[in-house]
Amino acid sequence: MQPIQDLLHRIQWDREFSAAEFKIGYYDRVEDRIILVPFSALHLLKGDHFMFELYDLDGGVRSVPFHRVREVYRDGQCIWKRPEPHH
Repeated sequence: MQPIQDLLHRIQWDREFSAAEFKIGYYDRVEDRIILVPFSALHLLKGDHFMFELYDLDGGVRSVPFHRVREVYRDGQCIWKRPEPHH
């Protein structure tokens, strides 16, 4: 499976691929659920291989580790999903 950082950077830099609507689903520990946000709300930090910043509707900024990204949607279709951990 493609690493999530590679996919997010492809969305950011590949104009042909990114000519679509992308949503990122990340796991929020406080709400204990996956939250979908538009890719445009993300800010990928140059050289950071561990997290991105997310701008929420209140104007706040939160840091989200890449390992909490669970799903990526392109025009409503799931194109990437993190495998469920085996216990």
